[in-house]
Amino acid sequence: MAVLPVKPVTSQRYTKRLETVYKDKSYRWNRENYSSKRRFFDIWSFVGKLVIGFWLNNKSWSYPGGVTEARRSARHKEQAVWIRNTLLDLGPTFIKIGQLFSTRADLFPSEYVEELAKLQDKVPAFSYEQVESIVEQELGKKIPNLFHSFDPIPLAAASLGQVHKAQLHSGETVVVKAQRPGLRQLFEIDLKILKGITRYFQSHPEWGRGRDWLGIYEECCRILWEEIDYLNEGRNADTFRRNFRKHDWVKVPRIYWRYTSPRVLTLEYAPGIKISHYEALEAAGIDRKIVARLGAEAYLHQLLNDGFFHADPHPGNIAVSAEGALIFYDFGMMGRIKSNIREGLMDTLFGIAQKDGDRVVLSLVEMGALAPVDDMGPVRRSVQYMLDHFMDKPFENQSVSAISDDLYELAYDQPFRFPATFTFVMRAFSTLEGVGKGLDPDFNFMEVARPFAMQLMTNGDSSDKSFLNELGRQAAAVGSTALSLPRRLEDTLEKLESGDLRLRVRSIETERLLRRQSNLQMATTYALIVSAFTLSATILWVNHYAWLALVPALIAAVIGLTLIRLLVRLDRYDRMS
Repeated sequence: MAVLPVKPVTSQRYTKRLETVYKDKSYRWNRENYSSKRRFFDIWSFVGKLVIGFWLNNKSWSYPGGVTEARRSARHKEQAVWIRNTLLDLGPTFIKIGQLFSTRADLFPSEYVEELAKLQDKVPAFSYEQVESIVEQELGKKIPNLFHSFDPIPLAAASLGQVHKAQLHSGETVVVKAQRPGLRQLFEIDLKILKGITRYFQSHPEWGRGRDWLGIYEECCRILWEEIDYLNEGRNADTFRRNFRKHDWVKVPRIYWRYTSPRVLTLEYAPGIKISHYEALEAAGIDRKIVARLGAEAYLHQLLNDGFFHADPHPGNIAVSAEGALIFYDFGMMGRIKSNIREGLMDTLFGIAQKDGDRVVLSLVEMGALAPVDDMGPVRRSVQYMLDHFMDKPFENQSVSAISDDLYELAYDQPFRFPATFTFVMRAFSTLEGVGKGLDPDFNFMEVARPFAMQLMTNGDSSDKSFLNELGRQAAAVGSTALSLPRRLEDTLEKLESGDLRLRVRSIETERLLRRQSNLQMATTYALIVSAFTLSATILWVNHYAWLALVPALIAAVIGLTLIRLLVRLDRYDRMS
């Protein structure tokens, strides 16, 4: 694409092209100044509709023709589409939060997660005059003094900013990323409102139980503020490039720090073929099988060797150069793996290999991926079932997507709390596996990952040494358990004597009878209320107060319907018994 002069003499046709590019869609947020009251109303209206929708999902009478699993799933999908479209209408803050939540299948049903994953970050561009103003404010000079040429038409526009192609006076071609005007103000308003919403969900008796919504809110805030700091993105890109300096098959655009600020990022123009444009890769003579393998190896290298990885490796952020090298873009969202996670991951892998549910649960608790509860029995049984059921296949025949889906299905409504790092990794693995299969139908991500996983499990030692170390560890553990067993029995007896240890015994039959008795009492109360309102309506009607009589009559009718539903439920209990 030809780069136009900084102050081009535009023709009528070119002017129309500019108008088409910068034509605003009907997004109220696409402006520089925002009304706090208007945002409060828009956001809480969305939350109110969402809460009502979730409440209706659990009411069988809200399904015409009766509730079935197919109808429930169809409603979930319909709601998910509405949520995605509404998040786009609400603007950058909610677009990014929706994309973050698309990695949290441990928090939301699969229908919602799948739809949020489709949330596209393509929104109308802001004007070239605004770009000029931002660049001048941030870099202290006008565009003609900074660049030899600057294309007014953006290469791409997203919710957080847009990218323009330009040329330095030294002749180097670059891309300039300018942040959307008023973005920080919008974030401050939205996040303040979201904090109140988060507190509501945290204190909700059902949705707040076992959920750390305030922790999730803090995590989202941290990620959002980091992503709109272009200095941070530039540092991430430099770190990423240094990590791959010995690998010529990975290319990272160089940052031009002289032309970079918190709201403007200038980096090397590194064109390439999008990794998902399979026909274009073949036309360029690039081996798709090699590209698929390199993509998986690059990500495994980031995770296991560097501990610093690209947290958003979707096909739009990875391209292939003419020489077949991978080009990575957009380093606003990166992840780090702490040193203690590596040790915990090794312990988890040994537990999985041995199908030891207790060891897996203990390692997950230590890593913070599992919240300890009073009764860990159900959790331990769920993990053991997964190990027995899903680990029969050889390692290289496993599917990343299938494993992550099973993990999230297991975690949903359980005390599992996968950290953001874990969910980013699993989401990236699934994405790369999908891209790899598109490039090469025979591609197997787990086969590529096998040597890396074996290296991690052995910690670089020989298999014999690793086996001896593990055997010694197990022997020590057995000895420690045997020696401490009498003391543990004595502690248990002391707690029983002192009353510190409580035993809970459940009688299903007694609980059923108590539940039926409670429903009978409620039915009696409803019947009395219906009688009272019916009598009131009758008295008003006899005394010629027809309109006033209508109010207690309607109340009596509504409560009467509730009474009928309760009686039907009681009849069902009697038949079941």
